[in-house]
Amino acid sequence: MEFDPNNPVVKLCVQGMDMEANGKPEEASRLFLQAWNEATNDFEKYIAAYYVARHQANVSDKLNWLETALQAALKLNNEAIKGAFSSLYANIAKCFEELGDLENAKMNHDLAGSSTVEPSDKGPFYHGTKADLQVGDFLTAGYKSNYKSELTMNHIYFTALVNGAGLAAALATGDGQERVYVVEPTGSFENDPNVTNKKFPGNPTRSYRTRAPLKIIGEVTDWVRQTPEQLQQWREKLASNKGEIIN
Repeated sequence: MEFDPNNPVVKLCVQGMDMEANGKPEEASRLFLQAWNEATNDFEKYIAAYYVARHQANVSDKLNWLETALQAALKLNNEAIKGAFSSLYANIAKCFEELGDLENAKMNHDLAGSSTVEPSDKGPFYHGTKADLQVGDFLTAGYKSNYKSELTMNHIYFTALVNGAGLAAALATGDGQERVYVVEPTGSFENDPNVTNKKFPGNPTRSYRTRAPLKIIGEVTDWVRQTPEQLQQWREKLASNKGEIIN
């Protein structure tokens, strides 16, 4: 299932995270439980259970919710979820340690270590920009960040979600037309550490980065455009984000 920020369960989880950031844990917990109760598929259950787990005061209850999230994630067998397994197993191991179950703690620590893998996403991949480029051109690192103009980027970023690339194009600097190119990595790539296991577990936006050039092999024109109001909300979020970009 493709990650959709407008999914009702995802939106409830985002609201819950906002409540956490505003020092309102009880309201956050209520929203996460509402998300769980409204979840209708394994992806939504995985996301909701993950957040419900971190609001449990009782270790056994927290373990139960983490294992619920894990079982839903295992059923998905989705590229976007793979990046979360290491963190899920590590948190489960910590719960077992607190419960004095060292055998299960060790087993889950081992699973956490073996779950750290390079992305195996086969694409297709997309890059959103306002630059006017041609098939056969190469996108390279070394340009200024769209989000922090004083920062020169060491990597070039791309995604396997065309709507995510469309959003990046809309938010990119410049006055040109929004363009989404189909790209082909020419070298190894990794999960984007700026989004992987940050707000959401794993890499649900299937966002990646590489130091090697990206070759443009096509262009798409059909993606879900954001409304002016939605774009303004995104710009406000980016402007208020005080976190450092991992470069």
